[in-house]
Amino acid sequence: MPELPQRIWSDEDWKRIQLGYASRDMDEKWDVFTEGEVVFLHRSWTGNGTFAATFAPVDGGGWRIDSAVVERDAERYRGTDDAYDCVMLELVISAIVLGEPATDLRSKLVELTRRKSGSDAPAGLIQHSALGLRSNS
Repeated sequence: MPELPQRIWSDEDWKRIQLGYASRDMDEKWDVFTEGEVVFLHRSWTGNGTFAATFAPVDGGGWRIDSAVVERDAERYRGTDDAYDCVMLELVISAIVLGEPATDLRSKLVELTRRKSGSDAPAGLIQHSALGLRSNS
């Protein structure tokens, strides 16, 4: 991925990320698991891998995404926008794995989706479609 999230996750965040996340029902769209320092994000319904993000420790503490790959087979993942993929990767980790509100990331996802589709779909619908989460707003 040419664009990567710039966030530095705390050591505590990294411990939680390593625990992963398993979807609990059909409304949840993502499963996340870690092998070593690589975090894999898979669609829960299909099991298809969408993202693989390699984390690296940061001098002074914390972790950042050092590199990442995204699925580009259109039959497996329809994403083709680097900025959207960057937001989606960070949003799944922040909102789903860590349970953060991630309000700014949600807004950015809605903005990028509307811009690409030319639609003015409700924010909650866009978020639920992409994340399986209801809108916080």
